[in-house]
Amino acid sequence: MTTTLITGANKGLGFETARRLIEAGHTVYVGSRDAERGRQAAERLGARLVHIDVTDETSVAEAAKSVEADGGLDVLINNAGVEGTVVGAGDTTVDTLRPLFETNVYGPVRVTHAFLPLLLRSAAPVVVNVSSGLASLTMVSAPDTPTHAYPGVAYPASKTALNMITVQYAKAFPGIRINAVEPGFTATDLNGHRGTQTVEEGAGIIVRMAQVGQDGPTGGYFDASGPLPW
Repeated sequence: MTTTLITGANKGLGFETARRLIEAGHTVYVGSRDAERGRQAAERLGARLVHIDVTDETSVAEAAKSVEADGGLDVLINNAGVEGTVVGAGDTTVDTLRPLFETNVYGPVRVTHAFLPLLLRSAAPVVVNVSSGLASLTMVSAPDTPTHAYPGVAYPASKTALNMITVQYAKAFPGIRINAVEPGFTATDLNGHRGTQTVEEGAGIIVRMAQVGQDGPTGGYFDASGPLPW
């Protein structure tokens, strides 16, 4: 039985990913910062709840102890993320970046570090970092594209940092399949449901990369069509 933790899984892409992986036979922990919403989501899914705030060291450490006591972990999906208020470069300050980096960058590092001992005990450990097409320097630099038109600094910068973290962790731990994925512009709370895809469509690549075997890719960056340019 494969045991999977998904952060930010009480709604949106995380919830749909949990639903699909449960269908595939995984035992899923719904990671949620809001304990009550997490409890409701876990009950709807037939999943386990773990209360976890990725911005809080104590919360993450307690979540790791709880999952360890229940038997361990095979797959970690770092899905929790925020976009914040989109402001252009001229109005961007350190205070604009700080909350996004706290969740989108420090959060995955904090969670991965805490659960790394459990993953290293797994026979087939996997980490999926939910990134964005806006993390691609190549794509954001391409004129006349939606990624080029995006004016914000903080969110793309945080996801580009997450991509680098993905690569460096994959190099450091070759026994773990560690990849970043781009779900596409999916209608979720993160973007005020402006996205053009459904969560069913967006979750596809997350679900696929959560199930890669030990002969699968690692240190990569993928969307539903395949590898993406950095």
